[in-house]
Amino acid sequence: MNVWQLVAVGLVMLLGLLGVLVPGIPGPLIVWAGTVWWALSEKSGAAWAVLFGATAVLLLNQVVKWLLPARNPRAAGAPYRTLFLAGVAGIVGFFVVPVLGCPLGAVGGLYLLERVRLGHGQAWASTRTVLRATGLSVLVELFACLLVAGAWAGAVSAG
Repeated sequence: MNVWQLVAVGLVMLLGLLGVLVPGIPGPLIVWAGTVWWALSEKSGAAWAVLFGATAVLLLNQVVKWLLPARNPRAAGAPYRTLFLAGVAGIVGFFVVPVLGCPLGAVGGLYLLERVRLGHGQAWASTRTVLRATGLSVLVELFACLLVAGAWAGAVSAG
């Protein structure tokens, strides 16, 4: 694959990661499609291993999400903009502190945004309520997609 194709696959992966945060966009499917595109173009053992692992992780993600109880984060009172920006903070956190940075960035971003909006006393209560409402559902999906994107980036870096 040439550099431009790798950049395009990376952009597809980024779109999928953002799609996890936007209702109605199938983020995991987009991330998986980017992985398939790369593996079919690359045709190496590492590419097929990443594709197999990505498929397994994303299927397991769907099973785990199905088992988690569904709740509405919007009913917790946080605006969509706050929820979206907290998710972006989780993505940034993943790359700043690999793996553990995702939940730390998302929760920290949510708290900071709610603190600006509501003040200290109500910010923590609002953050807890939103976390209960979104629960692990979005974080599990985002974590799975970040693992796939990280495996892809690692395989591309390794050559």
